[in-house]
Amino acid sequence: MSKTHILAAAVALAVIGGGAFWMARQDTVLPPSLSTAAIAQETATSTSSEVALVPDMILGRADAPVEVIEYASFTCPHCANFHETVFDQLKTNYIDAGKVRFVYREVYFDKFGLWAGMVARCGGSEKYFGISDMIYSTQRDWLAPGEDAGIASNLRKIGLKAGLSGEALDACMKDNDMAKAMVATFQTNAKKDDINSTPSFVIDGQKYANMSYEEFAKTLDEKLAN
Repeated sequence: MSKTHILAAAVALAVIGGGAFWMARQDTVLPPSLSTAAIAQETATSTSSEVALVPDMILGRADAPVEVIEYASFTCPHCANFHETVFDQLKTNYIDAGKVRFVYREVYFDKFGLWAGMVARCGGSEKYFGISDMIYSTQRDWLAPGEDAGIASNLRKIGLKAGLSGEALDACMKDNDMAKAMVATFQTNAKKDDINSTPSFVIDGQKYANMSYEEFAKTLDEKLAN
């Protein structure tokens, strides 16, 4: 996915976040107070305290010698393929082995990717990566309806399957303040690291495009050797 899509989607994403997620399930519409223009402006001028609501999701030792930051979207097929074909080996051989501190940062191309992020974060850091795995491994299935109510329902089912309560999911799914903070955090991080496609990786401050496991391992081994 390209930088054009990232920037076009980011400006007004908050309006189609938590409040809209909830309302899609209720077959209602957004109230006038949640107009696209108003929330886009509010998100664009988010405060540092609002951004602080949304921490990075991290795996591995804090003092690992190499840091890997992944930028990915839950609706990006290439990101799903990376997590299906590369990530498990990366986790076993580098993250769990204490060689890599892994940071995952969400990119939002559309409201559905934002909604998926809200469900993934609903269980906190302890459940985040488990729910993320479920979202990626069933990406085609939960996106299959192609419309708001069906996709919202499918994501809610993933949350329930992960052990979240219906009450907790309802609260997360209608949390429009969190949706705005997530978008603001995404905008800040993507600008700082010049993210123009997904998945993208920042390894010890250097940006890389999508890679196979063999390319990833070679890059990490070179970093570790230095």
